[in-house]
Order: sequence, then structure tokens, then C-alpha cells
Amino acid sequence: MEPPIALTIAGSDSGGCAGIQADLRSFAALGVHGCTAITAVTAQNTLGVDKLEILSPSMVIAQIDAVASDLQPKATKTGMLATPAIVEALAERLSRGDLGPLVVDPVIVATSGAQLLENDAIAHYRSQLIPLASLITPNLHEAAALLGRSLDEVKGAKSLDAAQRLLDLGCKAVLLKGGHDDDPEMARDLFVSHEGAHWLEAPRIVSDNDHGTGCTLAAAITAFLARGYELQRAASEAKAYLHQALIGAQSWNIGSGHGPVDHLGWNLEPLRGV
Repeated sequence: MEPPIALTIAGSDSGGCAGIQADLRSFAALGVHGCTAITAVTAQNTLGVDKLEILSPSMVIAQIDAVASDLQPKATKTGMLATPAIVEALAERLSRGDLGPLVVDPVIVATSGAQLLENDAIAHYRSQLIPLASLITPNLHEAAALLGRSLDEVKGAKSLDAAQRLLDLGCKAVLLKGGHDDDPEMARDLFVSHEGAHWLEAPRIVSDNDHGTGCTLAAAITAFLARGYELQRAASEAKAYLHQALIGAQSWNIGSGHGPVDHLGWNLEPLRGV
């Protein structure tokens, strides 16, 4: 079997839980060869980020061009893009349409509510990047930032209206992640396209090992798209993959804070030679 190729454009996490590292493990677990364009390097661990250095937009684009000229990705995702200049340069490069379907994980606002990008970058997301996307995967805070609304205006009974308004920004589909909403039993995400709306559900997993779940979900969707799945099925399969990865890492003690999920299924099946 020759694996399909996917590209992730995101930041590096030195703790190995999120970002490029989570993306590559997710790709590998799902039978996809991963290529990268790194936007920023972080010094971080399970407790938080200590330092951040951002690459130039030209270096980000050079990485993409090097991959595209030789490896021909079947699907691409974006994660942390760091600055308005990178978002703008990336949107111009992606407009060529030679990198397969695009999954945009708009790393704008952390699930804690802390804003990670300045307002100019959010405007570039809305006007330039999202219209190029096959799918966007905002959490509730990011949806509120993209729409210029409060959190209460995008959650609960108002989530469907919020997802439809995000769809109006020009993407083909929206996966509004509600896993951090108030339901203690179920983690529900809302998939909306021009064909309709569907809830993706899984039992909520209580675990401290949940660092990088957003990156992992978007990367898994990208992997399934690279393998030829249609959008809704790719999202559904990725949701199931993340659920199992959370279960697999539930008993781990990696670091003193929020550790990684079990991307490679180490706790689901014995590894040969271990």
C-alpha cells in the first residue's frame, strides 16, 4: 500500500501534545504520510507555553512550495498561523487550489477564552482564508470571535444559527466543536453543510490528557479526506478516532499538566515486540 499524502501548516509544540506533533501522529495512525510547514516554534510542556518564536511568512510559503512541487498533498490543514501576515500570505498561496481540500482549524481563541490572535488576523480569516476551506473546525470561543458575538450567542440552542452564519462566510462545511459545552454526559459537535445539519456525538471522557484535541480532530479529518472520504464521513470517523484516543490516554501520567491523547492506539492493541 502506498500512503496518501497530507500537509499540515501549524506551530510546533516542544511538549509533543499538540500542533505539528499531534498532526503527524494522527496522520501516521490513519495511514497517511504527513508533510509540514511550520509557522512558529514554541517552548512548551503540559503546563503551558514559555516562549514563542514566529517564522517569516516567506519561510512558511517556501515550505509549502517545497512540499507541493514534489509530494502533491491530497489534503491540507491549517492550525496556529500566529500573525495576520502569515494568514494573508497563506490565503494567497492556497488560492492556487493545488493542495487538495482544505481544513481550517482557526486557532484564534483557546478553550479557556484567551484570545491567541489580534483582531486583524481574525478579519483575514473571515475574508480570505475561510472562503477557501472545505471545512472549518472552530470551538465555541472561536466561533464567537469569527462572528463578533458573545459566547452565549453561539452555544446551546443558538449553535445551529451560529454554524449557519459561519457557513455563510464561504466555506463548504462547518464543524462547530461543542465538546467544552455544559453537557456532563456527551461531547457534541455540530456538522453543517449546504446539505443540512448533523450532530456528531460521543460519550464525554473525563481526563487530564486532553491537550491537543482540537489539532488531533482536524488532523484526523484531513487524513480521512486524503484517503478519499467525503466531508461528513471524514468528520464522523475523525470524531470516533479522537474518542478512542482519549480513552487510551486516560490513565497516563505524562507531565504535570494536561498530557497528550493516545494518537497511536498504544492502549488499544498490544504492540509487537513490546
